[in-house]
Amino acid sequence: MSDASPAAPSAEQVVEHTITGDVRLHEDFHSRFLEHDRSIVVYLPPGYHADSADRYPVLYLHDGQNVFDRATSFGEEWHADESAQALIAAGEVAPVIIVGIYNTGEHRVDEYTPTCEKGRGGRADDYGQMLIEELKPFIDQTYKTLPSAASTALGGSSLGGLLTMHLGLRYPTAFSRLAVLSPAVWWDGRVLLREVESLEHKLPLRIWLDAGTGEGATTLDDARALRDALVAKGWVPGEDLVYLEAQGGEHNESSWGARFGDVLRFLFPPAGRA
Repeated sequence: MSDASPAAPSAEQVVEHTITGDVRLHEDFHSRFLEHDRSIVVYLPPGYHADSADRYPVLYLHDGQNVFDRATSFGEEWHADESAQALIAAGEVAPVIIVGIYNTGEHRVDEYTPTCEKGRGGRADDYGQMLIEELKPFIDQTYKTLPSAASTALGGSSLGGLLTMHLGLRYPTAFSRLAVLSPAVWWDGRVLLREVESLEHKLPLRIWLDAGTGEGATTLDDARALRDALVAKGWVPGEDLVYLEAQGGEHNESSWGARFGDVLRFLFPPAGRA
């Protein structure tokens, strides 16, 4: 979502749910690291059965209310469930569990940023502790996951993209695949670039990075700078790094959802195509 935190649809605006497949909601997920409870929504791939021996990789996505359901989204949704359902059925993507982590509205900026700027932000590491020490164990215990870093991905857009890149660099033993869409590289004087530049060596991360050409020159310049910083550390475009400038792509859920299928294809190729 955009860096602002618009209000959810009002009670007078009746919006039908747009869920596809087996999607489950866990409300009021509590953390000892963050003050505000949040909902967690989980998409299970076709063929998922609790009594099966099969286990699945997991993709965690920030701004979870925008991922699957128009009725809960801030405007449009990503249609992540429809995309995953179709691509898995077609054999273009490995079956994957997708976990949407709701943001907490006005507290989103604080939780999604690694440093404080103008009196706001700086709670990303607390959010990371919630994710690593509480949410991931809950998901691994509740669902049939492959819990290793090799099978676990993290993704988000805008400030969620900033958060994803920051936590990916901080927790490479928990995540090995990142979806970084239209990241807010501008935060705190491009602190994210300094984080990449300070790495002693390349990390074992497979990274999707993008921006839309309709987002403006500054956003594109920032995305290119992040790409260049990653390449300087050893990531190889076309191998463990994809960089995309989406033609006409804007800074909104519709644009991010339009390329989500390609994100899935890169992060979760079918067996034998990785």
